[in-house]
Amino acid sequence: MKVLGVSGSPINNSNTDRALKAALEATGLETEFVKLAEYNITPCRACIGCVDTNRCVNTRDDGIVLAEKVKEADALIIACYTPYSSLDSLTKAFIERLYPLRHKRGFMAGKPGGAIVTCAIPATNKALPPACDMAINAIMFYMMEEGMNFVGAVKILGNVPCIKCGYGNECKTSGIKMIFGSEATVQSVGVNKFEEQRDAFDAAQALGKAIASALESKQ
Repeated sequence: MKVLGVSGSPINNSNTDRALKAALEATGLETEFVKLAEYNITPCRACIGCVDTNRCVNTRDDGIVLAEKVKEADALIIACYTPYSSLDSLTKAFIERLYPLRHKRGFMAGKPGGAIVTCAIPATNKALPPACDMAINAIMFYMMEEGMNFVGAVKILGNVPCIKCGYGNECKTSGIKMIFGSEATVQSVGVNKFEEQRDAFDAAQALGKAIASALESKQ
């Protein structure tokens, strides 16, 4: 049994990456970690040329390679972050390029899956969009539409990019002040790390174990 983990975060060794790796390790199974930023992938062109072959016929990029990896894996965990309160573009393009696996054969049906989402907006801030929930829903609904077994999701509190741009304290459109209030600063907000979020760390491990349990029950 092999579990594939796919991260849409472009940042090297990001919170998203580390949470995904923790979930993969917790499965106790053979795993593979994929960093989408290392691949050349474009969105689906909706040509429907993949109906008979279950393989993209329109775009010659790494989307074909990634779809084959997903097809061969026994379970899939998708990890992303939420720019503008939605799925990041790499993760969205990746999901779109899995469309060829659907036709006639339903290659993803029955496979366990899960989601890991990093969001800079604390759950306590009700004035801003529930970005984590919106991204989790997008992944969950993809898996639901493919007949997969969605076993759970993990939410991680990430960091607004304004903490490291150099102008986070004085910029008129600073995400720091938008999220945390007009008096907030780079120093007062600090840096959120996945490993220091006990609930998120435990949830990542629980997701990995749930994936393994779902695979075991299929045997």
